Amino acid sequence: MDDNQSDSLWAQFRSLFRDKDEETPLQKAISEAREEGDVAAEDAAMLLNALKLHSLTVYDVCIPRTDMVCAEITDGVRKIGELIVESGHSRIPVYKDDRDNIVGLVYAKDLLPALLEGDPERITIAEIMRPVLFVPENKSGRDMLREFLGRRTHLAIALDEYGGTSGLVTLEDVIEEIVGEIEDEHDVEGPEEFRFEDDGSVHVSGRAPLDELAEVIGLELTSEQVETIGGYLSELSGRVPHKGDIFTLSGRRIIVEDADKKQVRWLRIEPPAGETISAD
Repeated sequence: MDDNQSDSLWAQFRSLFRDKDEETPLQKAISEAREEGDVAAEDAAMLLNALKLHSLTVYDVCIPRTDMVCAEITDGVRKIGELIVESGHSRIPVYKDDRDNIVGLVYAKDLLPALLEGDPERITIAEIMRPVLFVPENKSGRDMLREFLGRRTHLAIALDEYGGTSGLVTLEDVIEEIVGEIEDEHDVEGPEEFRFEDDGSVHVSGRAPLDELAEVIGLELTSEQVETIGGYLSELSGRVPHKGDIFTLSGRRIIVEDADKKQVRWLRIEPPAGETISAD
């Protein structure tokens, strides 16, 4: 498929999503196929997520500037090696003076020869770092995915309208918007999805599936688009909820305890008045 055909196809998809509050024919067809068993639930979810990718921007999916793991160009090669080991990242952005001036990218595979074969005390970061890809933070998720694949690169620095560093986006970040969270050997296993308190409230992970929510605490929530409580609240509010946001569903207060720009991490769900939630 050439670029003109691809652009035409995506233009047709965009036209289907002009009214965000109304299910499009294509969405409806996928949902019906899932309900009839012609398409597996997880496959249908990925198809719907892929269609929505054009409406997301790099800003929506990137790691915020404050959470970026970076090195300063004056840091030694050994220090960068330690940073890679501590963070688990194989690519480290390098800045000069401050994070608004990203000047390159160090790959772990380039660093190893310098540590093992060369003289780490004499080799500088500037000698081994590679150019970095810069993209505007308002670039669409679909275009970002195409650029990653076309350039065969995995990381880019997002810039705000003033040219300052907004965040860092990876190929994995974009793909996760389609297939869900991708875990690797560096991801730390999270705590249990439900933690019960003596006052009857329960702390719930944003990743907790809706069906488990119903089974564990009796809170029945259904959605054709999402499978987790964090996704449900995002769908309900039209954005990722902020820390401190409060929802009332089925007579229960749900308070967002921890969230970032990409996802709801933890919630506290209070029992209905006069009732308690038990772990038994």
